[in-house]
Amino acid sequence: MSDITIDGVEYDSESLSDEAKAQIASLQAAEQKIAQTQQDLAILQTARNAYAAALKDILTSD
Repeated sequence: MSDITIDGVEYDSESLSDEAKAQIASLQAAEQKIAQTQQDLAILQTARNAYAAALKDILTSD
């Protein structure tokens, strides 16, 4: 690990307790999950828009 800044205060990550390191790891995992979920949402919104456009084409071509 390297230095970490929290609320404007810089901490030497090597001197943090095991509990603090575990919290950092959990925070990083949560951040990664949020990023992945945002990407998944973007994919689903794109698919929804494509389905809606296809439906509109079908309904207006009849």
